[in-house]
Amino acid sequence: MADNDVERHPLEPFVQDNTKILMLGSFPPAKHRWCMDFFYPNFINDMWRIFGIVFFNDKEHFVDIERKTFKREDIIAFLKEKGIGLYDTACAVRRTKNTASDKDLEIVEATDIDALLRRIPMCKTVITTGQKATDVFTSHFNITPPKVGHSAMFMFDGRDICLWRMPSSSRAYPMKAERKAEYYTKALE
Repeated sequence: MADNDVERHPLEPFVQDNTKILMLGSFPPAKHRWCMDFFYPNFINDMWRIFGIVFFNDKEHFVDIERKTFKREDIIAFLKEKGIGLYDTACAVRRTKNTASDKDLEIVEATDIDALLRRIPMCKTVITTGQKATDVFTSHFNITPPKVGHSAMFMFDGRDICLWRMPSSSRAYPMKAERKAEYYTKALE
């Protein structure tokens, strides 16, 4: 793929009728970096380790160490049970370099966040999982971006929603998974 080719989001939003929390990242890494066909698919991304720590006090709870992948079906069942939805703030991008880094993503088409939130009327919490996702979201709603680990309230279609800004789950973000989990615990529990 040439650097200037537009890449469409390979996944549909993962939301259900009971979605109370919506987590928004920026955009998935290129397919060759995936170890499973789902969100946060890069084996060196810590999102599913963070979830393991937050909910089970076990960093490897959702990790299949032997196969170097994540336990996709367990993750999906867990997210459905907890009412946690996932998507990204961009549905089409150009990779300006051949990396998974947010700084190398040019957003060609932002996600229709309004339409997404209307699909999940029980949602009262949005978590952005990195700077680019936070910037896109806060710009869309004209909200002052909260600091990492903090939140901001906003109104959407007559409902109060709390936006939490979390640290990126990427290993490029200089913080141990255990420390990131302390931040995520505030928003997820």
